Amino acid sequence: MSGLVIAMLLAMLDNMIVAPALPTIVGELGGLNHLAWVATGYILASTVSTPIWGKLGDLYGRRIIFVSAVAIFLIGSALCGMSQDMAQLIGFRAVQGLGAGGLMVGVMSIIGEMIPPRDRSKYQGLMMAVMPVSMIGGPLIGGFITDNLDWRWAFYVNLPLGVVTLVVCWITLGKLPRGTGKARIDWLGAGLLTVWITALVLITSWGGSQYDWDSAQILGLAALTVVSFAAFMIVQRRAAEPIMPLRVFGSRNFSLAGALAFVSGFAMFGAMGFLPQFQQFVQGSSATNSGLLLTPMMISAMIVSLGGGVLISRTGHYKSLPIIGSILVAAGLALFATVDVGTSTTLSGLYMVVLGAGMGALMQTSTLIAQNSIELRDMGAGTGASTFLRNMGSSLGVSLLGAVYVNRLTDSLAEAGAGARDIAASATSMTPQALRVLPEAVQDLFKQAVTDGITMLFAWGAVVAAAGVVVALFIRQVPLRGGVRPEAVEPDAEPAAVRG
Repeated sequence: MSGLVIAMLLAMLDNMIVAPALPTIVGELGGLNHLAWVATGYILASTVSTPIWGKLGDLYGRRIIFVSAVAIFLIGSALCGMSQDMAQLIGFRAVQGLGAGGLMVGVMSIIGEMIPPRDRSKYQGLMMAVMPVSMIGGPLIGGFITDNLDWRWAFYVNLPLGVVTLVVCWITLGKLPRGTGKARIDWLGAGLLTVWITALVLITSWGGSQYDWDSAQILGLAALTVVSFAAFMIVQRRAAEPIMPLRVFGSRNFSLAGALAFVSGFAMFGAMGFLPQFQQFVQGSSATNSGLLLTPMMISAMIVSLGGGVLISRTGHYKSLPIIGSILVAAGLALFATVDVGTSTTLSGLYMVVLGAGMGALMQTSTLIAQNSIELRDMGAGTGASTFLRNMGSSLGVSLLGAVYVNRLTDSLAEAGAGARDIAASATSMTPQALRVLPEAVQDLFKQAVTDGITMLFAWGAVVAAAGVVVALFIRQVPLRGGVRPEAVEPDAEPAAVRG
């Protein structure tokens, strides 16, 4: 557990450290239109690689695969720090994402193999508690680096912690089964998975902005998405060792948990990634303070995550948590859709408490439900599929909501008339520091444009989160068994007492 906690801390710290630096990075390297791709490139690579890492762990043993993922993540971090333009940064973030996909699925798969179902929620709750710690500490570290050092250290800071992770995990995970390594990897399925996901994300990123929705480029990408997805489904049905076994979706609870993971990823990560824009441009916070302002959300998430894990472990019941969590996430996003230029940090902090509580109740429960619905032989691939769906939601959320934000911001500046003409052309390379030296009237116009973009993206995020409430209502309560290995029970089976 010590090795896994450090690895989870490494994976989660990265995004949180980078977030406060993004306004400065985008301003220095240029290209607000590419802002979403700094996150999308990372999430997309993580999404594509997640089921592959999960399957590799099933076949070749989780320790060597997990440590390899950490090494790739560190290489990507070093390359990101050396980026000279946005294209390089996006590409190297994708390398980081390849490693991150193995970190997340590796942690959850190893816990799923080591811990009985009834006790698993406590340990997963511990892992989810790492997230608030990372989200509090990460922005503070990232903000301090941005304000006092160079933004490149937001990536270099991963290296010493990563070396510790490599050493500790190699030593402490030595007793895990090695795997047979005899089966062949479904590389064709992995390739088709990469093609249709990438094409889909490009549609959501470019449609209506760089290209018209009825343009040849978008229609071609749509056709490529449909054809490659259909081919992927055919290959998965016929492959001896499919990269994403379709049999796991035969469980109703697994499918619902996957849908909930997708919705939560879309709503939460798609919307949360843009909070520093509002905090720094509109509320006037420094990069360091914008990280500190996230503290109410993180503390709330940590308390609910730990408390929910203990509750599930004691009672074996979990259905109420995803329902409550979905409602709170939708409510929190809806509250953020009401902010304006004059919204105080105290009021936005209260909104964060609501959103954080929803995150804490939702995140670990969807993974627990998914793992409780599959057999041990599919633990890696099934966990990978569940994590893949969450990452897929995050990728599409960042892409779609990022496009909503940028389009609304630029439209707002255009609607402002001649007074905004001077900043409309430079909006894609505006930094918080550059904004503060402009005339007050111009600052007000830009702040209003940022606020318009933020409220629009949070409103759409709330709509998607509301769909998660509906999904959660259909999850079936299956009591968790203490001390019973997953392969010893039929997934989603009802207890004998209930059947009798």
